[in-house]
Amino acid sequence: MPLLGCIADDFTGATDLANTLVKGGMTAVQVIGVPPAAERHGTASPLPEADAIIVALKSRTSPAREAVAESLAACEALLAAGAKQIFFKYCSTFDSTEAGNIGPVADALVQRLGCGFAIANPAFPTNGRTVFQGHLFVGDKLLNESGMENHPLTPMKDANLVRVLGRQTGGTVKLIPFAVVEQGATILRHTMTGLKESGWRYAIVDAVTDAHLLTIGEAVADHALVTGGSGVAMGLPANFRAKGLLPDRGEAASALPPMAGPAAVLAGSCSRATLGQIGYARDHAHTLELDALATPDVAALVAQALAWAEGKLGDA
Repeated sequence: MPLLGCIADDFTGATDLANTLVKGGMTAVQVIGVPPAAERHGTASPLPEADAIIVALKSRTSPAREAVAESLAACEALLAAGAKQIFFKYCSTFDSTEAGNIGPVADALVQRLGCGFAIANPAFPTNGRTVFQGHLFVGDKLLNESGMENHPLTPMKDANLVRVLGRQTGGTVKLIPFAVVEQGATILRHTMTGLKESGWRYAIVDAVTDAHLLTIGEAVADHALVTGGSGVAMGLPANFRAKGLLPDRGEAASALPPMAGPAAVLAGSCSRATLGQIGYARDHAHTLELDALATPDVAALVAQALAWAEGKLGDA
């Protein structure tokens, strides 16, 4: 039975979240797409045994209605499996448009869970993503000056997350600034409670260090819904341990069964970081570039890749 049920709006973000949770001592399993039975009938198919289940969707840039429907179906599957808290994971650069999908999905989850309030925090200081006075920074640059303003699908032209989320939701959005977070989890928890009681639906919470993320994680221990990047999830495993629900697994949380045989690495992103990794791979291993536009037939693409790899298996 999972303690934490996670809904991620893309595959790589889901993997990053799983990695964060495992480092925190939780076993984690990532599943691709909504479990089939949940999608058809609104009931969960058997899910793997793990402390955290991450449902990886491709909902970041899909139409808002589709993103909401898939996210709600994933939520139902996770709740039916026994999840005690739901985590909605999106990108640390808050990738979205004026129409969503962060706001619409969060609204739907708040309504489904009946919680009335949730935080929103994409910060991951270790990776250079920080939120200060409600503004998202990438390194030392504001989000809208970081290159993300030129993103072909989700151009981010405003670094003020209170405004960005406010344009996507019918709910109200308030800032919880750095000075409050610095005072610790108890003060932060009381501040959130006060906002909820005053009718605010969301709080953008500042975080400029990993210690802030741990404080935020502790403060949301009893929240039905948490939304953010994978960074804020680093504070969640300790909550379950404090409640006696999560044993101290040590390194066993990251243990995987031994595997043998050839391996393939697939890269589907055109981000600057991925292109750098592909460049490194070209210098150290066999690489093949597949063009899905030139060959839209998936079976033909797979056959092409297998034929190319056949004579190279076992080579360095």
